[in-house]
Amino acid sequence: MAKYRTDSLYRNTELVNEKFLDVLSIDNIDIDNTTTKTIKLQPKHDEKPDLLAYELYGNAKLWWVFALFNQDKLADPIMDFKSGLSITVPIRFA
Repeated sequence: MAKYRTDSLYRNTELVNEKFLDVLSIDNIDIDNTTTKTIKLQPKHDEKPDLLAYELYGNAKLWWVFALFNQDKLADPIMDFKSGLSITVPIRFA
């Protein structure tokens, strides 16, 4: 298994060889049973999912969570991240 940080999207993806990763593996995230809420993106979040991730979770590297939970709305997780868009976000439990 590749050695990525626990907040990396690639943390569970196997290595094919020393240069390439296998198909992305995100099977440990149970989207259907995760408590979520819907939020409307503000102008300060235009093309900045990392800023929202930092505000919600205290870690800008978790921006990919929004792409995962909103695959129908975010074909491009950066460029489609626009103010006024309502997205689903998982609730962080302390």
